[in-house]
Amino acid sequence: MGCDAVIDAEALTRVRRVLESNVGQKVRLKANRGRRKSYIKEGVICDTYLNLFTVQVDIDTRTVQTLAYTYSDVLTSNVELVKCSDNKRLCTG
Repeated sequence: MGCDAVIDAEALTRVRRVLESNVGQKVRLKANRGRRKSYIKEGVICDTYLNLFTVQVDIDTRTVQTLAYTYSDVLTSNVELVKCSDNKRLCTG
């Protein structure tokens, strides 16, 4: 096939199950946006869907933003999630 890194379905399912079990938990999220651009935000895992999950973050006291990421973002370490209650990383890439 020519791909060096192939993400298998079992790993994606494992990440999805971990995130499903942590819906409602407050997390610190670090997302890499490419070219040395990244951001760190705190929010709550809202929902998990077949191919993605959502996190709600507070922008200010009145504004809430919903961010969506895929499970492969977590596996490839483009998104890192750390549980705020115990400072443990939820899933590793």
